[in-house]
Amino acid sequence: MWYSAVGFVVTLTLSLLVAPLAAYVQPVGRTVTIGYLGNSSPSLESNLVEAFRDGLRQLGYVEGRNLIITYQWAEGYQERSAALAAELVRLKPDVIFTAGTPGTLAAKQATQSIPIVAAIVGDPVASGLVSSLAKPGGNVTGLATLNEALERKRLEIFKEAVPKLSRVAALLNPANPFTTIAWKGTQSAAEALGVKLLPVEARGPNDLDHALATIGTARPDGLILIPDHFLFTYRAPIVEFMTTNRLPGIFTWSEIVREGGLMAYGPDLSDMYRRAAVYVDKILKGAKPADLPVEQPMKFKLVINLKTAKALGLTIPPTLLFQADEVLK
Repeated sequence: MWYSAVGFVVTLTLSLLVAPLAAYVQPVGRTVTIGYLGNSSPSLESNLVEAFRDGLRQLGYVEGRNLIITYQWAEGYQERSAALAAELVRLKPDVIFTAGTPGTLAAKQATQSIPIVAAIVGDPVASGLVSSLAKPGGNVTGLATLNEALERKRLEIFKEAVPKLSRVAALLNPANPFTTIAWKGTQSAAEALGVKLLPVEARGPNDLDHALATIGTARPDGLILIPDHFLFTYRAPIVEFMTTNRLPGIFTWSEIVREGGLMAYGPDLSDMYRRAAVYVDKILKGAKPADLPVEQPMKFKLVINLKTAKALGLTIPPTLLFQADEVLK
């Protein structure tokens, strides 16, 4: 009897401890639908898509069981976003998921009623996506990068890695509303560091070859990319150009460093995509986007490619290597 009583108490205690966790990840009772508006292509965003899906799985949403995700891909052509967003709205999903300012603006213009969760937007207030970070007030919420301060930090790191840096080409997309904000931060940092910026514009894939040729003719000391999903999509030809021209560069995205770029400093995009799943879950459970505060990044990563540095004849200072979250050898 004593043993049975103890066993009952232990079983009850474990049940109480496990119950909240089980309730948290229990399967959703109905099939929910998400419209995914992607900026590039499945292959180029595979790690980000998987981070989003992983976040959903942890919350009990599994494709093929209780979740349907319909994907639409812009393939780097941001002008396609409006038509793709309209197609998703026609399908009447429970939530639309986006990333980047142009895609999120396209989704908001396509619907005022379907909730929209953005994994990454620059400054959602300045771009008119939300009324404020604390109280979005419409059908859009999610995570914002607010990169003006990051642009300053990024150029400072670049200057530390390349001490002779004096003329830097800045590849930017003027069609992206966030570019104005990021460019302002970059200019401020350049003035403080005594670096001359050479802005080169590329609005889409058709402009990229000419933009890279312009940079090649200017022969700058380095290259920075003002954050933009079109430029992220076409990172392969950009990295190839930099490798051929022995041009160091710094980026927002660590993916470019893994593919041959020198260094990157910015938010952990996979973490932001994973956290966006939490917003989707809250909305599916009844929360309104208007009442869900927009988050800012919680994780930042400095990634350095030492193999690329060696090929460029650069010695990365130990202070930077110590700060790095990831060093590729």
